[in-house]
Formats: sequence, structure tokens, C-alpha cells
Amino acid sequence: MADEPMTPIREAADLQGKMLAGVQHLRKLNEDDVQFGPTPKEAVFRNDHVVLYRYLPKTEKRLKTPLLIVYALVNRPYMVDLQEDRSLVRALLDEGIDVYLIDWGYPGPAERWLTLDDYVNDYVDSCVEYLRDHYQVPKINVLGICQGGALSLCYTALHQDKVKNLTTMVVPVDYAVEATQTTGLLNAWTQGLDVDEMVDALGNVPGDLMNFGYLMLRPFQLNLGKYLGLTDVFDDEMKLINFLRMEKWIFDSPDQAGEAFRQFIKDFYQQNKLIKGEVVLGDEKVNLQNITGPVLNIYAEQDHLVPPASSVALKRYVGTSDYTVKSFKTGHIGMYVSGKVQRDLPVTIAGWLRERE
Repeated sequence: MADEPMTPIREAADLQGKMLAGVQHLRKLNEDDVQFGPTPKEAVFRNDHVVLYRYLPKTEKRLKTPLLIVYALVNRPYMVDLQEDRSLVRALLDEGIDVYLIDWGYPGPAERWLTLDDYVNDYVDSCVEYLRDHYQVPKINVLGICQGGALSLCYTALHQDKVKNLTTMVVPVDYAVEATQTTGLLNAWTQGLDVDEMVDALGNVPGDLMNFGYLMLRPFQLNLGKYLGLTDVFDDEMKLINFLRMEKWIFDSPDQAGEAFRQFIKDFYQQNKLIKGEVVLGDEKVNLQNITGPVLNIYAEQDHLVPPASSVALKRYVGTSDYTVKSFKTGHIGMYVSGKVQRDLPVTIAGWLRERE
């Protein structure tokens, strides 16, 4: 009992020590200390502002079919190569897979009128054509992540003859899943969005505006809460660097090409056309039943952005008889930063691909 009055003093002293250590660490850090993408890569193909990167192999190739990663438009794709010990790309390379990634870049005024048809039937298809020609193979493997997974579903449904195996990861499929207190709030938020007025007024949708909307889905946890928890890592330089690296990724938000954003919100979120077979790209309807090749669907059980029910619905709509589903007990971001997930996820993907090689 005699020690109890000293507890607040000790806690204050401990906090002060952490803060001082944090200040010292911050003073030593520079831009190079908070970099992404430790895995070496080279640009191999360009189409307008879109760049296809090849990650340099780390081990003997065990799969002859290359893997193309199609990431979301709304965030920068270097989340898949965040840091050396949290890199999906690096782990897939270790599994003997040739890994390529589409970098959508930063749309500017010239991209204002790009449509989803441009992204799917021009940009994705031109990258696929490059790989088919370079490897002299009729089909390639595709890994579509989040919104990039939705684009990959559209692409595969229209071009199944060019896709050998499709892996989808944290991908929304049924956009009418009911929101709860912990997930699906993005679906609910977009229902009342006047996207026509937004795009007509703004042209391209500012990335900062999009980012603000995502942060408001969990206002305490994603804003005040994480900064309160920052004191717990102030005295650990590597943890502090990892925190700053994540902050840099969160706020590095590209603007969204106006017309593509308009169509995605209206056709996918508001009218749920993907599962109805009513999304039109070019002059063709996207029918998920046309996906007849192998599909591996991966989702996060605690995802606050993509409800698990929205992802697992995929099985009901694709036409393949070779369908596999795998879940991880983590959240949307946890798929990239969780040590346990990063240990098991690449092995899961690589093993599934090898079985079908």
C-alpha cells in the first residue's frame, strides 16, 4: 500500500522517458529511413501513366507462369512490399514465383475522362498481353487485391482465355451486404453519395477527400486512438519507423479519375451490378459465370472495409468448379502487416498455384 501514491509519479516519469527517447529518434530520422518497397524491381512496360514493374527474382523459378498483381486504384500498391519482414512480394519471390505489379500512378487532369473500360480492357489487358508475349504462354496468373480484385474479376470474366488462375484477396463482391457496427460502413456511406454532383463539380476526386472518408469509418480508432498509442512505441526506433511508414502510406492517396470513380460507385456500390451481370465495359456485359478457371478467394475475418460476407459471396456467382476459399483472422490492413498472416499467406497462394501448374 505504501507504494501506491508513487505509481502516478512513476507512470509520468516513464512517459517522459519514452517521449524524450521518441524525440531523439525523430531527430535522427530522415526521409530515407521511412521508405517503402525494399524489394528491387524494374519497369518493363508503360501505357500512358500506368507502369508495369517486375520484381527481380530471389531464387530459382519454380512456376513457369508469371503472377500479375492488380492493386486498388484508391491507394498506392507498395503496401504489398511494405518492409523487408512484411512483404508479400518478397515472400512470393522466395517461393519461386515471377511477380509483376501494375502501378496506376497518380491520375491528373488528363485522366479525368478515363473509364473502368479503359482500366480493364486497356491498361490491365495491355500488361497481360506483355506478359503473354514475353513468356510465350497463352495464360498468366492474376492476383487481384481489394478494388483491384473487383477489376480482376471483370477482366477474367471478359478474358478467361488469358487467365490461368485467379486469386482474389479482400475483394468486395456483393455490395448489398448489410452494414454492422464493425464492418460494411463503407457500403452504407456510399448509398447516399451524390457521385454525379461530386464528379461534375470536382472532375477527379481528391485523394485527401477519399482518405478522410475512410478515416471517418472508425473515427476514434483510426484517428485519436492510434496517436494515443504512439507513446507505447516512441522509445523503440524500429517500431516508430514502422508507424511512420504506415502513416506515410495512408496519406499518400492518389486522386481518382472522375469517370471511373463515378461508374464504380454507381454500378458496384449503389446498384450492385457485379453480381447481377449488369456491369458494362466497352460493349460487353461482365458475367461472373464466365469465370471458369481456378479461383482462390482470400478474405479477412475482421475486415472493417470489406465485409467477409461480401467476399465469400463470390462462390455463388462464378462458373468454376475449382473454387477454394481461405480466411485469416485479421483485419483489412492486417493482411499486409500481421507477422502471422505474412508467414502463412504467401505459402497458401504459392502452394495453390503449384498444384495447378
